[in-house]
Amino acid sequence: ARGAKMKYVVVTGGVVSGLGKGVTASSVGVLLKAGGWRVTNIKIDPYINIDAGTMSPFEHGEVFVLDDGGEADLDLGNYERFIDTNLTRDHNITTGKIYQAVIAKERKGEYLGKTVQVIPHVTDEIQDWIGRVSKLPVDGTQDEPDVCIIELGGTVGDIESMPFIEALRQFQFRVGSDNFCLIHVSLVPVVGAVGEQKTKPTQHSVQALRSAGLSPHMLACRSQEPLGQPVLDKLALFCHVTPDCILNLCDVSNIWHVPLVIQEQGGHLAVMRQLKLDFRKLDLDSWAHRAHKWDTVTQPVNVAIVGKYVGLGDSYLSVTKALMHAAIAADRKLHVVWVEAGKLENASLGEDPAGHADAWASVRGADCVLVPGGFGERGMEGKVLTAKYARENNVPFLGICLGMQAAVIEFSRNVMGMTGAHSTEMVPDCAEPAVIFMPEGSTTHMGGTMRLGSRRTFFQTQECKSAKLYNSQPFVDERHRHRYEVNPDIVDKLEAAGCVFVGKDDTNRRMEILELDDHQFFVATQYHPEYKSRPNRPSPPFMGLILAASGQLEGYLTPDAVAARVGTPGGFVQSPMKAM
Repeated sequence: ARGAKMKYVVVTGGVVSGLGKGVTASSVGVLLKAGGWRVTNIKIDPYINIDAGTMSPFEHGEVFVLDDGGEADLDLGNYERFIDTNLTRDHNITTGKIYQAVIAKERKGEYLGKTVQVIPHVTDEIQDWIGRVSKLPVDGTQDEPDVCIIELGGTVGDIESMPFIEALRQFQFRVGSDNFCLIHVSLVPVVGAVGEQKTKPTQHSVQALRSAGLSPHMLACRSQEPLGQPVLDKLALFCHVTPDCILNLCDVSNIWHVPLVIQEQGGHLAVMRQLKLDFRKLDLDSWAHRAHKWDTVTQPVNVAIVGKYVGLGDSYLSVTKALMHAAIAADRKLHVVWVEAGKLENASLGEDPAGHADAWASVRGADCVLVPGGFGERGMEGKVLTAKYARENNVPFLGICLGMQAAVIEFSRNVMGMTGAHSTEMVPDCAEPAVIFMPEGSTTHMGGTMRLGSRRTFFQTQECKSAKLYNSQPFVDERHRHRYEVNPDIVDKLEAAGCVFVGKDDTNRRMEILELDDHQFFVATQYHPEYKSRPNRPSPPFMGLILAASGQLEGYLTPDAVAARVGTPGGFVQSPMKAM
């Protein structure tokens, strides 16, 4: 009932990192939301950084940007996509944020002369933060959530997570046992040629957690193959949980199956029992349809992603998820081809001719090309060459943030004759700057100083492809993360030559959406549309890219098709063929 005490589900991890705590937490949220409860999420990252904004994607994967401009861990993207919420920067707790808050209070004198210590001051700050943020509405209404799912990053036993473990130990007594459910995600590996599933790592992980004062109510055991009954019985015996509270999360064909697997094993019932929630029938029909449809579509669409961080797929996690959302809606099987931008450059021809040839073969063999965001000089010329290839060969192209800037540089050089065109990010003394540093940006501090968060883009015409993809709305609110922008002094010349900026900000001087005349689909955005893509509401620019690559775009953009989408949930028709 509304006004009842907040319920908390805590998800911890053991043995190794990267087991899927975020997907597990998100999946539990899907199940609770399907039962009619309002769900929110908090991610705890024990690193000392204030946020993820200054870290390389190779460290922790992509930086996920929130509506309020918070630069957060990629798991917040998982939460938003699975549960369809809009979180805030405060939903991502870090050691840096906690100590910053504690030290600020100490400087104000709020501790009344006390010696400031990890216990109780840091642990109290953690608990107070959780209690405050868990009550923030996140689903577009003004109602407080019913259940808050907290994921503790890292692995039990890490030295940096100890204050958070202790805070959660205290927190279980602050909120009461009926309002606290702890799920521990662990690994059951197979060792040796015999293929025996080993429980000892999970036993030791639970032992470490219990020695810190937290006893799991449920285990979520990751494995390649289903666990045998003797293994489940052994885990129950030595880990102090009942057999019906052990979930076996073995590998599945796509992550949309995970909530269904947990439901099939009665995990939702175990959570409801522990939290004293009334038992409800779950509405998972649309979720199950999506999970099974992904497995059954067969007609492929090949997307070449040309980027700088392609060595780690999580670097572009939201991009790949947005492509998945669009592909499943377009009845296509997504096949992503990763291309390192540097391999496309002329310099790599002498250094690695085979790699250079393979990279260009991948680009030329794709149905469409996507150049995502990024920073720095490495690979920039490869992105520019990719934009040139797509423009000259009428290949569907989507550029995002730096991808848009690369497209502008390419057009300036090869169409307008500005042979020295570049970005002042890479060439500070560029004679013909096509991309410049934004006036309000900081030149001394890096963290949190970019143009961040949700900003409004106004369409300059309703006849462009982008406006039709957004169902003829006059404006859109999308999330940004950039320090550099298209040089407004050359915009008139660009547009006269056919590079049209169909979306601009409220000042009319900041370019947001680019389209090329006489091209089947060449769209680039300064904002990051991938951050707001949802499984049931694909991002319009990604939808346009996939439809163009699969020969379905023209019918999707007819006046009748656009009119049919207006008024549907999210302004989207599940099968684009129905709106043609």
